[in-house]
Amino acid sequence: QVQLVESGGGLVQAGGSLRLSCLASGRTFSSVDMGWFRQVPGKEREFVAAISRTGAGTYYADSVKGRFTISRDNAKNTVYLQMNRLKPEESAVYYCAAARMLKYGSTRQEDFGSWGHGTQVTVSS
Repeated sequence: QVQLVESGGGLVQAGGSLRLSCLASGRTFSSVDMGWFRQVPGKEREFVAAISRTGAGTYYADSVKGRFTISRDNAKNTVYLQMNRLKPEESAVYYCAAARMLKYGSTRQEDFGSWGHGTQVTVSS
């Protein structure tokens, strides 16, 4: 099991940028694939991006392609989500998640076994 703690959320104007971080502890970080999800109250949790354990493979939800970048630093046990050109409708709680073995392209929450508590991102119009 890996423990995850997100940070970096906050209030930003539409068109602005934020970088989220997720610090992992417990299981060897370089042995897990990582992802970011987001959730608005009353709606299902939505896949945002994922990255392979080496960092060589990444994929994104269509809605964020070209604006968001997921990356990781295995030496720091941290995964990042750089979010640019943010939109008001992207206000949500953002969660990072870890998967022991993620099938490339999977966006299913069920494939991720460990979750952080989330960080709030609010984009004002």
